[in-house]
Amino acid sequence: MTLADISRLEAIQDAAAEFVMDEEAFRAFYDRNARGVWAYLVRLTGNRNSADDLLQETFYRFLRAAADHDDETHRRNSLYRIATNLARDARRRSLLRPAAWLGGDSIERMPADGAENSRRETPELRRAFLSQAMGLLKPRERAMLWLAYAEGASHREIAKILGLKPASMKPLLFRARRRLAALLGVKS
Repeated sequence: MTLADISRLEAIQDAAAEFVMDEEAFRAFYDRNARGVWAYLVRLTGNRNSADDLLQETFYRFLRAAADHDDETHRRNSLYRIATNLARDARRRSLLRPAAWLGGDSIERMPADGAENSRRETPELRRAFLSQAMGLLKPRERAMLWLAYAEGASHREIAKILGLKPASMKPLLFRARRRLAALLGVKS
């Protein structure tokens, strides 16, 4: 069960009542979604501090928009769309000012099956490899993979969040998975 599944189950329970964005409703909405949006922003930016700042700005802009949303899914998609746009803007700004976007050394390739893999790989080492490989992907690829596999979003939801055509999601996700597998040294 993913974070998105848990959020959706809670959303079904909350859908029975009319959604009014008062302080209590916002706090509940924030509690259900902040962790997932933050993790998504960390994957997009590669930087926890940037993700913290962007998370605050995401919820601020969500509230400021005061848009009328149909249901919990529509609110979540809107939130992720705002987060995606803020991360893109932050990346563009970082390209104008030379700064370490990823905040760490880059990698060439992960060790493939063979001689270097003879040592025991720990879960922490695998997470580090995955994190480094995700950092080498394009921001859109990171976003698609995160939304699909960590958040459990459908192709249609991902397309709406990223501003893409739903028909293009399947091949784009395939290419992103293949590129990640190549970086990890896994045969796809």
